[in-house]
Amino acid sequence: MIEGVGGVRIGLHVCRGNWSRKEEVLLSGDYERLLPAFTKIKVKQFVLEYATPRAGDVHVVGKTLSDREIGLGVVNPRTAEPESVDEIVAKAELALEYYRPEQMFLNPDCGFGCFANRCVNEEEVAVKKIHRIVQAATVLKDKHG
Repeated sequence: MIEGVGGVRIGLHVCRGNWSRKEEVLLSGDYERLLPAFTKIKVKQFVLEYATPRAGDVHVVGKTLSDREIGLGVVNPRTAEPESVDEIVAKAELALEYYRPEQMFLNPDCGFGCFANRCVNEEEVAVKKIHRIVQAATVLKDKHG
């Protein structure tokens, strides 16, 4: 599908579920079984969910895909409480064991979109979570360049 496409950053998001606030009904397990396919896919960036323990450990992907960029999921779009800046920084620093700072982008796991006229979260919560990502990025830039 992407053969011949140029001039843009091409990434692939792997969704683990964003239709419910009940973590136990959403997909779980690390990305290890997908690594053979990931290594063959000609994208520059993988946008992966790591805000919840359901996604496993970033080391699984980091050991294999450190030649690519990572869109690192650091906030859960389904929870009401914004993650702390320290929590976000800690997740990013685990990924920095494999990725250079310029290879990493901080993201929410999935988006804050609506399904069947029901938003996954309140707009005010989404704004606070995105603001925390920005604060964490500033801390990381000061610390790691």
